[in-house]
Amino acid sequence: MKIARFFAAVAVLTVAAFCVSAQTKPATTPAAPQAAAPQNVAVPDSKMAMIYSDAFLDPKTGIARFNSLLGTLNREFQPRQAELQALQTKAAALTKEIEDTQTVADPNAIRTKRDQLAQLNTDLKRKAEDAEQAYNKRRADIFLPLQQDIGKALEAFAKARGITVIVDGSQVPVVYAADNIDITRAFISEFNSKNPATASVTQP
Repeated sequence: MKIARFFAAVAVLTVAAFCVSAQTKPATTPAAPQAAAPQNVAVPDSKMAMIYSDAFLDPKTGIARFNSLLGTLNREFQPRQAELQALQTKAAALTKEIEDTQTVADPNAIRTKRDQLAQLNTDLKRKAEDAEQAYNKRRADIFLPLQQDIGKALEAFAKARGITVIVDGSQVPVVYAADNIDITRAFISEFNSKNPATASVTQP
């Protein structure tokens, strides 16, 4: 199961509007045209950087806390996964038993087994849905603090280096970006050094 991506791309467009005013003058005494006064328009400096958030999830070179939390999450749900696998195995065995004996076994016995299989499949579906819902909720609870920490760390990283715009190349199609504006590896390295993977996880 994958976690949702950490960042969403935001595009901002700024539009400048100009207004023109005119004043009517008497026809007999036309006024000499006046040159418009020059206007000083502030153009903000900007320093753009690229980051690829997909790299955060790499089990070897990504954000260490992510992989640690994912391991914790999977261990918490291992008993449910084992239960579902056991039910699937039991359903498969009963299905094969019905198929192998339906031409020779007592019809009432086959009917009883089919009822058992139907109930087993119903239980399996319900338990699987409950497990998926619980997994998604627990996943959100576990990863939300990490997502917030990454957002704060990325903002601090940018401010410390005078970066004013960061584009997530994992979310936005990029035609071209120079290698020297890719901060992915540098950010992951700094984040991992300040945020050890052994951080505690709040128990449900």
